Amino acid sequence: MGSSSMHARRRFIRDAAAGAALLALPAYARFAKANDNAANPMAQGRPSLTAQGAALLRAVHQVVDVPPVFADPHALRIIGAEAEQSMQANVDRYQSRRTLRAYVALRSRYAEDRVAEAVQRGVRQYVLLGAGLDTFAYRNPHAGLRVFEIDHPATQAWKKQRLQQAHIVPPDSMTFVPVDFETQTLAEGLRAAGFDFRAPVSLSMLGVAVYLTKPALMETLKFVATLAPGSEIVFSYSVSAELLTDAQRAARAAAARQVAAIGEPWISYYDPPSLAAEVAALGFSAVSNLEPGDANARYFSGRADGLRISGGSRLMTARV
Repeated sequence: MGSSSMHARRRFIRDAAAGAALLALPAYARFAKANDNAANPMAQGRPSLTAQGAALLRAVHQVVDVPPVFADPHALRIIGAEAEQSMQANVDRYQSRRTLRAYVALRSRYAEDRVAEAVQRGVRQYVLLGAGLDTFAYRNPHAGLRVFEIDHPATQAWKKQRLQQAHIVPPDSMTFVPVDFETQTLAEGLRAAGFDFRAPVSLSMLGVAVYLTKPALMETLKFVATLAPGSEIVFSYSVSAELLTDAQRAARAAAARQVAAIGEPWISYYDPPSLAAEVAALGFSAVSNLEPGDANARYFSGRADGLRISGGSRLMTARV
């Protein structure tokens, strides 16, 4: 490997570590017209830094949390083989953020558990909204399940480079769907990709809602509510400050300043019961929250390392 290539990989790992250390809910930052900040990296043709941070946290989880709550054999490969030492240093420095790493692992595990349940019901389409460096499509265990990855063109182009460098070959069952929401709708992007609107679909939208205005989030969910009966979306969101402890509020405020400085500001926070009622009013047949206590009991009980999530972010499921 040449010196310039090695330098680029080390810079990527450094930036990803920085992003992971900053974030309280990392992911995709330009899913709708929620932010026109000129500092936004995707507005400048660069991938989301917070997507890089989320990918690093998933990889860290594979290395230091035994057993992993979310097993992803591609997580380390997709960020670079040289990352393991840097990841350990990152974990040592930011050990207080173990709950963040736990939450990033949980939301991926929970979304994939819901996909597995959907497949059992006969669903054969899965859409990831703001896929980032998610690797489900490249280890998809469900025969006949088509996977559509939707992301901003800049982030998606960067992901393709990462896949090529990691020698991970996209299977025929997955389709990249580059969508710039300033010029194209979600429906248009899916239609162009060959999505079957007559059939039910499982969708996930992880780490996105905090970057959207509330109208943008509700518009997306309103569209999902028009999909075929049996369709279901899992999405993550951050709770209102009133539901946090003083320490949690202070930590969130500090992290929010940092992500705003890199051009991917957090915008919206929600009261879980109120949000559930508003989502149900869009026409969904069933809406549920995965509460922190239930999540810890289901996914983190009996762990010797005490890994668990806090209550700052939640997961909601809405069934058409």
